[in-house]
Amino acid sequence: MRFLGLGDYHSLGDMYWRLVRSGHEVRVHVREPEAHEIYTGLVPRVNDWRAELPWIRDAGKDGIILCETASSGEIADALRRDGFYVVGGSELGDRLENDRAFGQRVMREVGMQTAATHGFHDLTTAVDFIRRNPARYVLKWSDGVSASTRNYVGELDDGSDVVALLLLERSTRPQSDGVDFVLMQHVTGVEVGIGAYFDGDAFLEPACIDWEHKRFFPGDLGELTGEMGTVVSYRHSRVLFERTLAKMAPLLKEAKHCGYLNINMIVNGEGVWPLEFTCRFGYPGFAICDALHLEGWDRILSKMAHGTGREIKTRGGFAVGVVLTVPPFPYEYGYAELSKGAAITFRAPLSDEERDHLHYGEVAMSEGRLITSGSLGYIMVVTGAGETIKAAQEVAYRRVGNIVVPNMRYRNDIGSKLDRVELATLSALGYLS
Repeated sequence: MRFLGLGDYHSLGDMYWRLVRSGHEVRVHVREPEAHEIYTGLVPRVNDWRAELPWIRDAGKDGIILCETASSGEIADALRRDGFYVVGGSELGDRLENDRAFGQRVMREVGMQTAATHGFHDLTTAVDFIRRNPARYVLKWSDGVSASTRNYVGELDDGSDVVALLLLERSTRPQSDGVDFVLMQHVTGVEVGIGAYFDGDAFLEPACIDWEHKRFFPGDLGELTGEMGTVVSYRHSRVLFERTLAKMAPLLKEAKHCGYLNINMIVNGEGVWPLEFTCRFGYPGFAICDALHLEGWDRILSKMAHGTGREIKTRGGFAVGVVLTVPPFPYEYGYAELSKGAAITFRAPLSDEERDHLHYGEVAMSEGRLITSGSLGYIMVVTGAGETIKAAQEVAYRRVGNIVVPNMRYRNDIGSKLDRVELATLSALGYLS
């Protein structure tokens, strides 16, 4: 088969590399120059993706285009109209993820309950709103490009900490810059996500349930990152899937959406509170799900692109994924001086099974050595699978211990709170299948 990847930062590099290792032809277009060297020596990169379209078309049904981002939906839709097989979203999907107020409205229209959400295009108006309506709020930017570290979960019941943050933003942002963000009512409970692959007509099942760990430090301390690790399972999702994601199927079918879709939510004794959409492959979620797949990405992508199956073959139990980083992650300033080009080595030789559980991020092959590359210091995701969270956790951290990179950092508690408290809470509330 032939696969053409379209993205900004080579975010699906691990998927491409696995396709290459399985004998498929892969070419990837990476838009951002600072990401051009990622996967050098591992996956071929092309400068002009449009020039590769005849190569894909010549493959017929064996040619698939992958769109990585939630900003290329219009391109994906146009390519589908031209007869190409495209996995990776739609114009509707882009808006569901990036326009948070729109996403919340759609959730309500299809029958989900949502927390009160207020959209703003002016910082002063938002400050006045909180002062008139003191409460605990979550600040989320809606421009589609702001880093996750800029979102903020308010801590104070009168909202004064969010006000202070908005005032700082107003003092540092040029007056000519537009803003687009929401203030969401804070909801307390267990945070959980439901995701599934949509083939343009229906969801492939089973859906995946996930528990993300977004804070930088153990104990959920520090800034919000994209993600520091996640626990996933394909065996406990039915109840929450029917309450949330399944309700989106008619709208997605109308839009001919084809790709992965996830809803993040808070669950408590008052119900299920969906927070936001992710309408693309999640990072590192797609890699951690791979640890539970009984078929390769070629089969899964083909099922989505062609609508040839309604089931993904998966194993039971849980998978734990641990993100490994180097300074100055989650920021990019100073990366070239601190960590870029560092060798990635191993205490003991890797077996084929061990290698399959290393999902590389910003890496490259240089003179026969694996090194850090890119612009952020996101090295890889290490996974472990088991019948229980604890078993999967132990295997994942044993594999982490075999990896040596100067100044490598990671959270050492991925899955611990879930195993200790949250899984039992969800079960008692009746939300686990």
